[in-house]
Amino acid sequence: MDIEAYFERIGYKNSRDKLDLETLTDILQHQIWAIPFEDLNIHCGKPMELGLEAIFDQVVRRRRGGWCLQVNHLLYWALTTMGFQATMLGGCVYNPPADKYSSAMCHLLLKVTLDGRHYIVDAGFACSYQMWQPLELISGKDQPQVPCVFRLTEERGTWFLDQIRREQYVPNQEFVNSDLLERNKYRKIYSFTLEPRTIEDFESVNEYLQTSPASLFTGLSFCSLQTPDGVHCLVGLTLTFRKFSYKDNVDLVEFKTLNEEEIGEELKNIFNISLEEKLVPKHGDKCFTI
Repeated sequence: MDIEAYFERIGYKNSRDKLDLETLTDILQHQIWAIPFEDLNIHCGKPMELGLEAIFDQVVRRRRGGWCLQVNHLLYWALTTMGFQATMLGGCVYNPPADKYSSAMCHLLLKVTLDGRHYIVDAGFACSYQMWQPLELISGKDQPQVPCVFRLTEERGTWFLDQIRREQYVPNQEFVNSDLLERNKYRKIYSFTLEPRTIEDFESVNEYLQTSPASLFTGLSFCSLQTPDGVHCLVGLTLTFRKFSYKDNVDLVEFKTLNEEEIGEELKNIFNISLEEKLVPKHGDKCFTI
């Protein structure tokens, strides 16, 4: 694996030597603007592999995306290769309908230490829940970013990531009641501890998420890519674009319904993805908001 190939994949041409917050932020933003968060392999009859070589081949060489266990594993490799002090952590994702966090550790995120300060770095959360900058590990502090205001809080050794969202405007009235729209202004995202993890800790959940009928991912095909002013999401046959801060404290959310023949073209034009196998788009009854 070649770090220069990774830099080329994310379009990064800046400093490789300064191990500071500016460089860390720059790497994170280049990755989320270049590498989609997606589960399309599942709906093309292929596995979501966890090994670093397989991830590098999928994401860098074949210019695909992946889910958190893949894209954050790749980011961990890139950061540690550069010399950053990074640690894998495991999180439990919040389920809004059940009003609770997952019982299983199903989310991979990173902690990076810079000059004695700790930051949460995560390139693996879809749609408008994705951070654009590292979050300093301080409890109770509002940390405004382009997508929203993020907040970390700590209770008895467990950390919680939440966000405070803007209002949203949907010009197409046909979609104002879409189940894809997040209705809560204050949104819980995930919980985690600071216990160091290895990629082997995620092997069983990686298998479960892509095979179990109860998994969100087996019933839902999606692809999400951040842009410098918003985020594109493809869920089943529904394509959306959220423009952050369309006007004061309001996001613009646009919807478009595709037919199956248009899927491949939009994946290529918007997400820079060319699939080798036929995609079977799905948008069942699983809870997923953009």
